[in-house]
Amino acid sequence: MKITKFFLASLLLSAFTFVGCSSDDNNDDNNNDDTVVILEGNLETTTLTKDNKYLIKGQAFVRAGKVLTIQPGTVIKGDKATKGTLIIDKGGKIEAVGTAAEPIVMTSNLPAGSRDRGDWGGLVILGNAPVNQTNPEIEGITPAVVYGGNIADDDSGALKYVRVEYAGIELTPNNETNSITMGGVGSGTEMEYCQVSFGGDDGFEWFGGTINGKYLISFASWDDSFDVDFGYSGKNQFGVEVRYPSFADQSGSNSFECDNGPNDNVTALLTTGTFSNFTCIGPKATNAQSINANYQHSLDLRRRTAVTIANSVFIGYPRGIRFNQQSVYDNYAAGTGKLLNNIMVAPTTTYSVGSGMTATAADLQTWFTATNTTITAPIEDQFAVLGLNNNIAFGNNVTSGYNANPSFAVTSGLLLTSGASFTDEKLNTWFTPTTYIGAFGATDWTDGWADFVPNDNAY
Repeated sequence: MKITKFFLASLLLSAFTFVGCSSDDNNDDNNNDDTVVILEGNLETTTLTKDNKYLIKGQAFVRAGKVLTIQPGTVIKGDKATKGTLIIDKGGKIEAVGTAAEPIVMTSNLPAGSRDRGDWGGLVILGNAPVNQTNPEIEGITPAVVYGGNIADDDSGALKYVRVEYAGIELTPNNETNSITMGGVGSGTEMEYCQVSFGGDDGFEWFGGTINGKYLISFASWDDSFDVDFGYSGKNQFGVEVRYPSFADQSGSNSFECDNGPNDNVTALLTTGTFSNFTCIGPKATNAQSINANYQHSLDLRRRTAVTIANSVFIGYPRGIRFNQQSVYDNYAAGTGKLLNNIMVAPTTTYSVGSGMTATAADLQTWFTATNTTITAPIEDQFAVLGLNNNIAFGNNVTSGYNANPSFAVTSGLLLTSGASFTDEKLNTWFTPTTYIGAFGATDWTDGWADFVPNDNAY
């Protein structure tokens, strides 16, 4: 590849490098005949436009007082060789506001057909909202960055109509990034219509903070789809998960993994985030289907967590719900955390508890079924009963064989079309009341902007 570098004057010296590629070069950035703008180091306040090509090399930081604005339709790639990662530091902002017609895409720099999970580092956003740890750091980031503070409504910008694909690279041994990592992000930050696809670790992870979100898609992530930790207390509504049967992490992959900290002793700020109207499609399309043995639970609730999950449906995981410590059971028995109006389809073990607990699996079953529905009939029989289309499960398809335009809309007259409730105090006026359980009624809000076969795209 022939490279010519032109350095911008004054403020932008540390932020960008322009790389020109001639048409006869082999360029795995897939940007032949285009000028590629390199994002690296400490970025200055600037706007990225859809008529340019961008490549993140190494760790690119938006530091305090700086703003990175990204126009609709802009494509940003992460460099695999240098583990490209975009980090919005405490006090910095990202204003990434796409549209349904022109979403913003952050993806691998490898060409179409060659991309895979963990090709780059993904998006990390840090803020000054409360966390229950002292000066926590995001693992693998150098120099180290800490997050968290006491500003509940801290504003780190906006993410709307944004897709993050093939992220989750291992920055240091056993320290992978997530597709979108949020550390101490405040409620002044907007997040709507965001899709993460083929990530090498978790899909969305909230380390504390108060950020709220709507219309979230976790597609074919490697570890947990929705990971909640460190005293997160925000609200989220309308989310969908679809799992690929062969992708799972040795640590155990779940739909929701909700934790409170690295031990069971943190009580000052409990993890109490609230999630409503999620449709979670696990790796199994049938009871007999073979899946990665590292898949575990629809809901794995750990170490004094007290999240609320309501009006949601879970199908396709080998096991249903686990309470890992007695402190978890105690929080839910006391009503600090709540599970309300959910439908759980699990083919084998529906309820399990951690070792050494006083509460038993039978106690968990009694508690859970008082306000939720469980179904143990064969998975393959339940899609139609629920009102879900079979084409939203991966089944035995390879990654390129998933339906490019699956229909998530729920037809009328079936189990998911009624039963939702928003009368509980946890489901306050921030939430949009629905009659239906799960993420979808008759309208499929993924249409037009989401992409379920991104490896085909010649960005």
